[in-house]
Amino acid sequence: MKNKELDENIKEEPEISEEETEKEVSADETEACEEVSELDTLKDALSKAEEALEAAKDQHLRLMAEYQNYRNRTAEEKKKIYGDAKADCIKELLNVADTFDRAVAAECSDETYKKGVELTYSQMQKAFEKMGVTEVDPLGEDFDPNLHNAIRQVEEGDFEENKVCEVYQKGYTLGDRLIRPAVVAVKA
Repeated sequence: MKNKELDENIKEEPEISEEETEKEVSADETEACEEVSELDTLKDALSKAEEALEAAKDQHLRLMAEYQNYRNRTAEEKKKIYGDAKADCIKELLNVADTFDRAVAAECSDETYKKGVELTYSQMQKAFEKMGVTEVDPLGEDFDPNLHNAIRQVEEGDFEENKVCEVYQKGYTLGDRLIRPAVVAVKA
């Protein structure tokens, strides 16, 4: 008889109440909701990280472009400063060149002295050529206010109207930049 009771006890399944079943289902749903919520949180974090990465990439590209613009701008400024310094130096030397020009044109009884002055003047002109300095020789050309400084109008002469008929001081350019305009007289 004992066996029979045991068998009955084993065969009988414990009954689970509805309340316990609802608790188990509720726990499973809560666990699933927590997993979905955690997944959504991770997705949001991932999208925020991707947005931050894109923003950092954009900022990096802008910074690189700004740096390149800075390098280009400073290179241009250096080039301009160098050109200005070169032009200023040459302006000062033009006064010396004018003096040598007058010395070469002047009469001198000592031929070796005159030859020395001419050689020095020739070397100065070669140095100007190496630096890109060219002389503006406007005699007989049309008057150009961008290259010439007219200080006098001449009524008589063999020149046509608005032509340079006398040059009082030579003008010079450095490349395409005017260093000093030629001082001239123009036929009226």
